[in-house]
Amino acid sequence: MKISGFTFIRNGVELDYPFMESITSVLPAVDEMVIVVGDCSDGTKEKILALQDPKIRIINTVWDESLRKGGEILAQQTNIALDHITGDWGFYIQGDEVIHEKYLENVRSAMQKWQNHPEVEGLLFKYQHFYGSYEYIGTSRKWYRQEIRIVRNDPSIRSYKDAQGFRKNGKKLQVKAVDAYIYHYGWVRDPKAQLKKSVSFNKYWHDDKWIEENIDATSFDYNLLESLERFEGTHPAVMKDRIVSKNWKFTYDPSKKRMSFKEKLSFWIEKNTGWRPGEYKNYTLR
Repeated sequence: MKISGFTFIRNGVELDYPFMESITSVLPAVDEMVIVVGDCSDGTKEKILALQDPKIRIINTVWDESLRKGGEILAQQTNIALDHITGDWGFYIQGDEVIHEKYLENVRSAMQKWQNHPEVEGLLFKYQHFYGSYEYIGTSRKWYRQEIRIVRNDPSIRSYKDAQGFRKNGKKLQVKAVDAYIYHYGWVRDPKAQLKKSVSFNKYWHDDKWIEENIDATSFDYNLLESLERFEGTHPAVMKDRIVSKNWKFTYDPSKKRMSFKEKLSFWIEKNTGWRPGEYKNYTLR
């Protein structure tokens, strides 16, 4: 069984993505790591090359700035990476996602278990979404609870919409759940850096007029989210230096959840039963 890792990144240094931690968290689990690096001049590619890891294979791309609808450029870049993998399985990781080393054996065992079961087209991971700081996670319905991060090397499997998940010939993948979490750090930065990332990110959904009208170009307010809880676990070892160097303050009172009655009811049901009413599932769990 051969396992390929794959990802894409552009301006990872400038936008303060934990892309190096993302890549190094996956490397121990894969036989090759395909990294699509978009056109940038902030040292992103040089940092990856400095790893000098023989597993890494870089594919250079130029982003089409005209693709400013629905995040489709992200799926396009994901598919370029997917088209270059050579393993039986592809382990996908985005530039703000990290997997904890304690889950790697579970992940590899799951791929081995389902290797000879072609009806299983992917593996489903649970998620922890960090917000504001490394001490808090988002718990509202805004955050997806699970997503596919391992797929078979099948040409008919493609990245879907804004690269959150995958489809096979337009249909949801048949997947098995793996006992592992992906740690999502996309909303943990100095507020100034988060504002810069937010402006850049929204360019792949909206035009300049929308951004000017909807994003405050002077500050980023982390306290707009309505539901956070304190994280009680441990972070991946590769995140240690980044966490130690955190240079901003973030305070939040989890007891002050700003929710409508409908949101409160849904939240209560989920906390007490594990069921999220009306949850969108980007997969078919076998």
